[in-house]
Amino acid sequence: MGIRNLKPVTPGSRFASRSDFADLTTHKPEKKLTVALRKKGGRNNTGRITVRHRGGGHKRRYRIIDYKRNKFGVNGKVATIEYDPNRSAYISLIHYEDGEKRYILSPLGIKVGDSIVSGEKVPLKTGNALKLINIPTGLSVHNIELNPGRGGQLVRSAGGYAQIMAHDDGLTTLKLPSGEIRMVSDQCMATIGQIGNKTYEQVVSGKAGRSRWLGRRPSVRGVVMNPVDHPHGGGEGKTSGGRHPVTPWGKPTKGYKTRKKNKKSNSMIIKRRK
Repeated sequence: MGIRNLKPVTPGSRFASRSDFADLTTHKPEKKLTVALRKKGGRNNTGRITVRHRGGGHKRRYRIIDYKRNKFGVNGKVATIEYDPNRSAYISLIHYEDGEKRYILSPLGIKVGDSIVSGEKVPLKTGNALKLINIPTGLSVHNIELNPGRGGQLVRSAGGYAQIMAHDDGLTTLKLPSGEIRMVSDQCMATIGQIGNKTYEQVVSGKAGRSRWLGRRPSVRGVVMNPVDHPHGGGEGKTSGGRHPVTPWGKPTKGYKTRKKNKKSNSMIIKRRK
């Protein structure tokens, strides 16, 4: 796992870098664990663009990931470590003793041939999944559930991990990668260890074309538009907008809180990320 700098043979490759993919062991996914992924180009069911700057990109198949880790007491062996075009983390194909195969998020340090298991009283080893109540304080975890049985929703991107701070009164206090400190039920499942591919954030795109491969279309600044198209538009010569930054529809876009006030989980947040 490392970073490979490209030779500066073109302006786009002068500062570009890529992952060396040294940890990957195969180039083909398990076909039965993939489904077709249809592109929507940011459009909803009426054909209107509801998410801007989406479209194009390379064709992909979606890999079905086991976020629930609910195969309790059945040992599994790591068969492959694979690239997943749908996420920053790598994924591992697990062959279980009963013949079933599943994909999981690949933890840092896991290798082909390693065994993993989920359950109540399983060893505190990288890749094993337990309820938070059974994981001691100080350990790093990922793929954490917010509601028991729902499947992991927190800490799923490359290099991510949360630290267990305390257990108290049926709740576990976690420090998340964003800096937020929050409580979740100690009956929620989590996986031991840090997610692999931690050098992902050091990759430099180098050119706009790589964003297009990922399905990201260009984003045009409001200040270069006309007044009919954006509140920041117009003016004789260059202007900086003349008002606080807003969206094309006039909604504040920097520092404006969009989180709903009636969120039930607000009471679980001890310290916000900001």
